[in-house]
Amino acid sequence: MSIFPKISLRPEVENYLKEGFMNKEQFNGLSVPILQHPDLQDVLLIPVIGPRKNIKKQQCEAIVGAQCGNAVLRGAHVYVPGIVSASKFMKSGDVISVYSDIKGKCKKGAKEFDGTKVFLGNGISELSRKEIFSGLPELKGIGIRMTEPVYLSPSFDSVLPSYLFLQNLPSALVTHVLNPQPGEKILDLCAAPGGKTTHIAALMHDQGEVIALDKIFNKVEKIKQNALLLGLNSIRAFCFDGTKAVKLGMVEDTEGGPPFLPETFDRILLDAPCSGMGQRPNMACTWTLKEVTSYQPLQRRLFTVAVQLLKPGGVLVYSTCTITLAENEEQVSWALTTFPCLQLQPQEPQIGGEGMKGAGLSLEQLKQLQRFDPSAVPLQDTDIDSLRGATTEDMMQLANKDCIGFFIAKFIKCKSA
Repeated sequence: MSIFPKISLRPEVENYLKEGFMNKEQFNGLSVPILQHPDLQDVLLIPVIGPRKNIKKQQCEAIVGAQCGNAVLRGAHVYVPGIVSASKFMKSGDVISVYSDIKGKCKKGAKEFDGTKVFLGNGISELSRKEIFSGLPELKGIGIRMTEPVYLSPSFDSVLPSYLFLQNLPSALVTHVLNPQPGEKILDLCAAPGGKTTHIAALMHDQGEVIALDKIFNKVEKIKQNALLLGLNSIRAFCFDGTKAVKLGMVEDTEGGPPFLPETFDRILLDAPCSGMGQRPNMACTWTLKEVTSYQPLQRRLFTVAVQLLKPGGVLVYSTCTITLAENEEQVSWALTTFPCLQLQPQEPQIGGEGMKGAGLSLEQLKQLQRFDPSAVPLQDTDIDSLRGATTEDMMQLANKDCIGFFIAKFIKCKSA
């Protein structure tokens, strides 16, 4: 996992994590390295330990949903809404083995489950079975506190929330590829949950204007909360459909909000809605063919808006967290054909691999793309002993490759569309 602290405070944050938080509270005294990424000066990397195979399974069990299971693998505790079933004799304080129902077959409130399940580790129940399934809506806190997770990944709940933000490495990289500068006006067209928005503002030293759009109200409120928490004043977030963000004809004054006049922004990030096939961990496949194929037309509508809103000479970065050719390289090929004003640009820093063949792009164009493909990395266990024997270079090489699936393309607009 990667975190980006405020760059001016990075040494203090790094020392806090090394001396207090990481070793004592999360890893029971184990010395886990915290790495400074050599190409991204505001990014710290923390390796995930696992899978641990010596954890003794308990007779008392709890079953959680697949999404909750994903969160546990990333270091979270189990919150009450995620618990689907629990053993009939479970009491507060019991040591519980936690499993994920990856096929969604377990019935809510069941006392046992013999279906397909994946072991996530052991924890201590904060509540009894009766309390968990009492039906009280206010029960939303931690239900099981994980003490022996299969994957040892630290929880960052309430840890220096005003100084750092948890991100996957490619998600932090894409903002550096955009390369925002102080004083510029920048648009994050599909901004929720706001990690890239706040990162843009931080890289600009909070000087300029960052407009964040998302059409879901609760997500926009989360962006505002994150900006406030991180002390960033240059961010303005609006609940608005990005496909309608261009001001056409006689539209009443929106006081700096959407829709916007054409050629308003110096740089635009389009981290597009996608099938999300690059997300990790993912313990359940829920995609339908209809859903997967629905994203390409939406991405093209958003891309068209982005080109219209970008100033001549401006930079447009397109990214997804999926691995399909249709949502990535095919979109680049379509964009270069549809908008002659766009030129594909090399990216800095270049950490990912080159683009995938099959969309009609030249070898030179493929080298200008960045594609992160987790399937290209052989699966391997990571334990404390292997970390102790690894060089920083080895760990950095693994971190750059063993991450989520992700895609980045960078364009410059040479003239008005």
